[in-house]
Amino acid sequence: MRVCYFDTIGGISGDMALGALVNAGVPLTELSDALKSLNIPGFELEARHIERSGIVATKVDVVLGAHDHHHRHLSDIETIIDGSGLTGRVKERSKKIFREVAIAEAKVHNVDIAEVHFHEVGALDSLADIVGVAVCLEMLGIEAVYSSPMKVGRSGLVDSQHGKLPVPTPATMEILRGYPLMFTEAPYELTTPTGAAIIKALSSGVLATELLSTEAIGYGAGSREIEQLPNLLRVVIGTLDPDYRTDELVSVETNIDDMNPEIYPYVVEQLLAAGANDAYLAPIQMKKGRPGMLLSVLVSRLHLDAILAVIFRETTTLGVRLQPVERRKLQRSQRRVRTSLGMVTVKAVIRDGREELAAEFEDCRRIATEKNMALVDVIQQVDAELKAKPNS
Repeated sequence: MRVCYFDTIGGISGDMALGALVNAGVPLTELSDALKSLNIPGFELEARHIERSGIVATKVDVVLGAHDHHHRHLSDIETIIDGSGLTGRVKERSKKIFREVAIAEAKVHNVDIAEVHFHEVGALDSLADIVGVAVCLEMLGIEAVYSSPMKVGRSGLVDSQHGKLPVPTPATMEILRGYPLMFTEAPYELTTPTGAAIIKALSSGVLATELLSTEAIGYGAGSREIEQLPNLLRVVIGTLDPDYRTDELVSVETNIDDMNPEIYPYVVEQLLAAGANDAYLAPIQMKKGRPGMLLSVLVSRLHLDAILAVIFRETTTLGVRLQPVERRKLQRSQRRVRTSLGMVTVKAVIRDGREELAAEFEDCRRIATEKNMALVDVIQQVDAELKAKPNS
């Protein structure tokens, strides 16, 4: 699987991402030609080499000509993207990035997402940055995106349409809610809302670079020299084992010895409904020889707050242990398949380059009830038909 790893040495912005991807091998002329399909006149791309902390990087600038200055809503942006000649995946990636910004702005300003006016983000330069990044990823054949923890500054101020804002800006913090980040002492806006949205919308999570077989490396330059760190974004283009996907979960654990055991099944149900990837119990022996239960939950950072709320509301525990857990998983998907007993939802898994299909239990149980068959017979018959399919 071909991936792009964003190493946010000095944060990330739209122009830094474009610069790094061009530096990694995307031809600027081809990128410019692709952006012309947006059918919006008034801008062009220029690239130059800039040295940051002794490292030569690429700075891509969007040069604006005569253009309109009216604000755009999310629907306007999506209409522009959908009406372009870009590929389907470029359109979807671009719209996902803009939606992350719109959701954050709506939350920060307490308005409906349809009312959000794209100020800086709706300008031509940011439209070019966001769509340009999606185009670059397509040109490089990127199937998945990963990153380092997001670097952000602190104790600074930045100018905006709304006046002075603290660093990190409220929109950036809202976008990165649930995503690993790292504060630095740099009093600058290292990660912009556009940069944060690129990662939040496209990234499968934090990845250790040693898992990559590196093919290309690119550096994008920030707009100023920074004393505290190199103002650079590095992208690493490479491959991961095609049979595996990698992401990061959080392991949440707590020991309980003073709760009615009849409540545990309800707690597990609530945790799964709140977004847990898994929740389970194990008997343990606690202090003074008392029997207890170990409650363990695996969850993405996006749903961590909801999981903690359930645990503290529904159990007697006063504290939990949190630990990041790296997960490797086989490629999987879900689809509907026709069998002699009817349509069945199946889980498709790629193992050693071969697709394996497994029927969902609930569908098999439904068929057994509808056709008055033994459940074991339904499972055996469906499994046999799935194994006989040409692609499995």
